Amino acid sequence: MNQVSSLVLFFSIPFLCTLQGSDHSAARPNILLILADDLGWQDVGCYDLDEPTPMETPNIDALAQKGVLFRQGYSPAPTCAPTRCAIMSGRHPAVLQKTHVVGGNPPTPYNMEAHPIMDPWYSGRLELNEVTIPEALKKNGYVSGHVGKWHMAIDHNAFPQPRDQGFDYTRAHLGESAAMKPHRLTGFATKDKDDPYQLDADGFPKDQTTLDAIEFMEQSKAKPFFLYYAAWLVHTPIHSRSKKLLEKYCKKLGVDFPTEPKGWPLEGQKNPYYCAMVEMFDHYVGKLIKYLEKTDDPRRPGHKLMENTYIILTSDNGGMERVPGEIITDNYPLDRGKINAKEGGVRVPYIVTGPNIPQATKSEVMVNGLDFYPTILSWTGTKKPKAQKLDGADLSTLLSRNPQNGNLVKNKQGGTRNSMVWHFPHGVAQQSTIRTGGWKLIKNWMRGRPEYELYQLQFNYPKNPKRGDIEEAKNLADEMPGKVKEMSAELFRRLDAMKASYPYQNPNYKFTLPGKDQVCKPLKNGRKGNNVWAKFEERGARVINGQLLYTLNGGDKSEEWYRVPAIVKGDLLTAELPKGSTHYVFNLIDENNFLVSYPQMVDMLTAGSRKPKGRYSMEAFPVKQ
Repeated sequence: MNQVSSLVLFFSIPFLCTLQGSDHSAARPNILLILADDLGWQDVGCYDLDEPTPMETPNIDALAQKGVLFRQGYSPAPTCAPTRCAIMSGRHPAVLQKTHVVGGNPPTPYNMEAHPIMDPWYSGRLELNEVTIPEALKKNGYVSGHVGKWHMAIDHNAFPQPRDQGFDYTRAHLGESAAMKPHRLTGFATKDKDDPYQLDADGFPKDQTTLDAIEFMEQSKAKPFFLYYAAWLVHTPIHSRSKKLLEKYCKKLGVDFPTEPKGWPLEGQKNPYYCAMVEMFDHYVGKLIKYLEKTDDPRRPGHKLMENTYIILTSDNGGMERVPGEIITDNYPLDRGKINAKEGGVRVPYIVTGPNIPQATKSEVMVNGLDFYPTILSWTGTKKPKAQKLDGADLSTLLSRNPQNGNLVKNKQGGTRNSMVWHFPHGVAQQSTIRTGGWKLIKNWMRGRPEYELYQLQFNYPKNPKRGDIEEAKNLADEMPGKVKEMSAELFRRLDAMKASYPYQNPNYKFTLPGKDQVCKPLKNGRKGNNVWAKFEERGARVINGQLLYTLNGGDKSEEWYRVPAIVKGDLLTAELPKGSTHYVFNLIDENNFLVSYPQMVDMLTAGSRKPKGRYSMEAFPVKQ
């Protein structure tokens, strides 16, 4: 090497290092998280198993070819709000005390006399002390946007809203999902320029949520961005603003075009309205991808945004198979659907693409929506917030090295993560669940069912996984009591570690329950300053625990209730009433796990029209100033 070459090399090395450092800084990747609402595992073409779905999803199928399709992707919960809170915070729903939709109410049975088990209290919101994904990314120079559904508070418009949780941009337009009026066979979209749902060149209605998403990306592309695209589709109302698309699926399914707007009676994936909705969702996903593919990246001249964007597509829970009067879809071969912790309620589409992720890859590795937070931190080089504990696993190594090697997914102890827990002590489901390797155990809290169900979903997980009883058709609990004991012990160890709230027995159940005739009787109550008390009489069962439920906004439209411990001493329950409380209720729990509320709280079904939705203050003790 001559002297000139040596000098060139000498000066080039630091210059190249500077360029690479600068490029690395400028090239922090964008993140697009697409969360469908109620999209079932078998509603997407690329997830076809056994029998092909009639729904056409060419854009999602093409996205799967660009990255990794996980066949064992799970949502953190079988309903919407807990999954959304878990994804944004990286915390398990049981830890958040956010295990179902709405929440923030005193515990009541689903039906006062018809159900022996009653839900525990659970939170109405994601607490502000949880550091969300956008809050973490903000410290790394990211701009964050939310479009579509929020549902991380007691209702859609209640506090906290996206800006309170770190988002710089938020739009919550219903878009195409707004209900058609007066019914779903009227008001189809047209090509008229004045039509708010004007059909595009491909015959699909305009969707404001998608336009808002593109607007955010266009405004934010000069910086690294995180976009949370929370689609309203394919949640109810089940309709299609595209008459042509509805006609297409009527023909494809071999059914007559509907003349009666209410209901749909055919079993299976035979609902043309729903099929049209799934294809519409796919079309809007395609618009997002097309924007990324065609738009120049101002931070990386000569490149498109798509080249430096990670995309996650999933659903908040399994498909909603039916509502009263209408069959929507079928998650078969998975059992059940939304609002149930069986596979149809929690196994969801789960596709990941982006830089250094292999294309056209299918994986049988178990993954969860809780894994998004730590994975995004790794992709973006963002430090984990000190105050935020994360319950998911970082999938970045799995995705970049070998998406089919489950040993690359690590738990908090550094070993292979091969286990997941769900906790859904609600409604008529009342389940807690653990999956370990290929095995799944369900603890049923509701009486009249087997206490435990055990299924072998897969054989040889994770080394060489083969399909097992994904239908959850053969309960092996009676044949394998040792396995049940082992898995149930681990289930409760983990739930107790998360301080999970368990359901209670209902003393108002109209049929016999052991110990129901021994529940305590509240006698009187009082208050002195911030100290409140309730006197009770034990009638055979010892009162061992107590709670105080209180609200700060009794009578408001978004009335929200909170829980604090109360002290049991003799025949007295005492508690300190938090400052600002407007109403309060005592809960007394006995040794047989019956919960008695004082005063008695009435469930919505029993209350009927006499109590506005959520206003338990009408029955509670008022705080008289």
